[in-house]
Amino acid sequence: MSFRGRRLVGLSCAGLVLASTATATSTSEASDLTRISPRAAGNRSAVAPAAALSARIKQLPLGGTRVFPDYQLVAFYGTAHTPSLGVLGEGTPPRMTKRLRAAARPFHVKNKRIQIVYELIVSVADAHAGSDGTYSHYIPRAYVQKFVDVARRNKALLVLDIQPGRESFLPQARHFRWALRQSFVGLALDPEWRMGPRQVPARTIGHVGAVEVNRVSRLLADVTRRNKLPEKLFVIHQFRREMVRNIARVKSRAGLAMVQHIDGFGSRAQKLATFHHVAEPSQLTLGFKLFYDEDTDLFRPREVLAIRPRISFVSYQ
Repeated sequence: MSFRGRRLVGLSCAGLVLASTATATSTSEASDLTRISPRAAGNRSAVAPAAALSARIKQLPLGGTRVFPDYQLVAFYGTAHTPSLGVLGEGTPPRMTKRLRAAARPFHVKNKRIQIVYELIVSVADAHAGSDGTYSHYIPRAYVQKFVDVARRNKALLVLDIQPGRESFLPQARHFRWALRQSFVGLALDPEWRMGPRQVPARTIGHVGAVEVNRVSRLLADVTRRNKLPEKLFVIHQFRREMVRNIARVKSRAGLAMVQHIDGFGSRAQKLATFHHVAEPSQLTLGFKLFYDEDTDLFRPREVLAIRPRISFVSYQ
């Protein structure tokens, strides 16, 4: 499959003012590459007695402290103030929230609650190097804060999607630590836009290794633990196996709900072939993306729910 969705070459032309990415040097961190089943890690809330934990830990927007298997997630994906990168930017937050709730309703699953999610692209990779040469640009902090406020008001989860260009994921994740301290804000890594030193976004498909993923998840798990937060979403986007190198070594973390979100647009047959080729259901909870414009014969909610292995996070772009 080709690049996921449409890519805006000059985002500032669409009215989106992007702040330049501050260059950050990541510290050297030792990585623990031991594979741990999520069923035995905190992602399944199997570490401590639930009653003792819930007495201390803040709650998720609709209650409880664990995401899976308690909730079925449905998201709109995109960025602020432009429809070019996804449905989330097609209207005002109140209008998009109403549309999202309507889209989520048919995904009801017995013994699960539906939880709406905004997946907001907070760093946008494109073909412009920028003053720091990273080919990645932060959206203004005020735009992120607006969605933090909207998510709180609507009892939604907010996932910050980062596209680091030639920078690594870790310094960009650190840049948004102020937002990640909120109990309902999680993080998504988009390896398609993680470039090598000579690569340019939209001209090649990027990749990330397990070591880098583990460094970011350790940061997020530390934020969760220090602030006594409920499980926090940690999403890895993927539509080719080589986009996440050594995925078997991606480590599950206590306090994180780990999701492998399988993207890729096209026909139903193409999407299912990608899903079954890439999915790692014994290691990660599975997500699935639906493209309003690029997919042919869009899957209906009941058809998505019938896919096996089971999908617990559905997003629309």
